[in-house]
Formats: sequence, structure tokens, C-alpha cells
Amino acid sequence: MIALRSVLFNTIFYANLIIRMIVLSPYYFVVPRLKAYAIPKNWARSNHWLMRMIVGTTFEIEGLENLPEGSFILAPKHQSFWDTYALLPNLKDPVYILKRELMWIPLFGWYAKKQRMIPVDRGARGKVMVEVLKRTRDELSTGRQLIIYPEGTRRPPGAEPVYKYGIARMYRDLGIPVVPVAMHPGLFWPRRSVRRYPGHFKVRILPPIMPGMDPDAFFAHLIEVTERASDELLIDTVDRNPHLPLPPTAVARLTELRKVRAATA
Repeated sequence: MIALRSVLFNTIFYANLIIRMIVLSPYYFVVPRLKAYAIPKNWARSNHWLMRMIVGTTFEIEGLENLPEGSFILAPKHQSFWDTYALLPNLKDPVYILKRELMWIPLFGWYAKKQRMIPVDRGARGKVMVEVLKRTRDELSTGRQLIIYPEGTRRPPGAEPVYKYGIARMYRDLGIPVVPVAMHPGLFWPRRSVRRYPGHFKVRILPPIMPGMDPDAFFAHLIEVTERASDELLIDTVDRNPHLPLPPTAVARLTELRKVRAATA
């Protein structure tokens, strides 16, 4: 049944994306940008409904009260395609820094351009990055929220964290709060897999890290608070969902965490 539900979900998920983009394009490209953002946000909500109804996966969000007013950097764990869109409905006017190649995709790239997403060549240095920072400042000056994945790429649940120092530079240069987010959608929507698994998990939005810290101290603090919450949620998620097939990284991390818990009990 999991295989059948996964195929059904994946088919409807991508059909939902393509059909919405095509059918709603006349409206999307005519109305003002902020009004048009209702389309991707409603698409995200529809995906949550599809996951719940077809796969049987549900989630809850803790800590919405920790989202500041105005501009901030949202810094989620990145495990799955799910977390690239999941929090869109909870943000007023989010903006992404994304690979420039994504802007070349028909329809998707046009949608992203309408929302003034910020393309970047991942190998870029010097003047290019200065321009990216300038564009980011311009967008944030209007009260937008920047979404950055501190680890850069998707990592399997329980994997040793590999945070990129770029977020510390953004924190220093932009002077706005950073809001860490811990979650384990990768246990239900694994990377590099077509399978989707039923169950329930939490998304934990942590208190904002206010501007003004030394970048090195900020970077260490970001890793510490995010990984501590991530470890807590890993234990909680697996305890709630004993049926889940765990990746080796999660098994190894759970074994380590439970040893520590037993030793301190």
C-alpha cells in the first residue's frame, strides 16, 4: 500500500504543480506581486492536504510566535523537497536566494522572477556576491523574509551537520534576526526516493537569534540550538512512528542519543 500511495501522491503532486502553473498564469502575471503570491501559498496548502489524504502524513508547527515582525532570516534544516515549500503559508512575503539555473525552467522561472527571487551562481565570488547582497538588502528593506538553508543542500535525518559559514556572513551584513527551524520531514519524504511514508511529525520554530553577536559566536550558537532541537525531535518522531524505515544516519544518531540518555538517567 505504501508503494501504491507513493505513486499516486507523486503523480498528483506534479500534476497539481504543472496544471496550477498553466491554468493560473493569466491571473498570476497580471495582478500585483503580493496578490499573486497567494497562488504558490495555496499550492503549498494543497500539497499538505494531498499528503494527509493520500499518504497519511500530518504535521504540526510549534513556535509560530517566535517569528518576528518585519524582515528576518528563516534558517530551516533541509532534508526533503517538502521543506522547500512547507512554511510558505506561514510567512508574509518570503524570498529565496536560489541557483540561477532554476530561473531558466519554463513557467517556474517566470513565476520566481515575478516574486523577485534572487538568482546566484553557486561558484560566484567577488563582485557577483556583492550584487547578490545588494539585491537581498533591497528586498529585505520592504519587510520581506529571507529563507536560507544553513547546510546548503539536503542532508538525511541524523546525519552529522555540515553548516556553511555563509549564513554567518549574511547575519553580520544584513543585521536582522535569524530564526532556526528544526524538523524531520526527510523521514517521511526521503531524498532520492519516490516513497512517501505515513505518520506525524513536528516542525519546531526556535526563538530568534537577534543581531549583534560576533559572527563566529552566532555560527556556533545557531548550530548548537538547531542540532539540540533536531536531536529532541528525532527521538520524538521515531517514538511516535515506530513503523518508519530509518536511514543509517538516523539509526546511528538515535543509538548515540539513547546511550547518552541512559548514562545520565
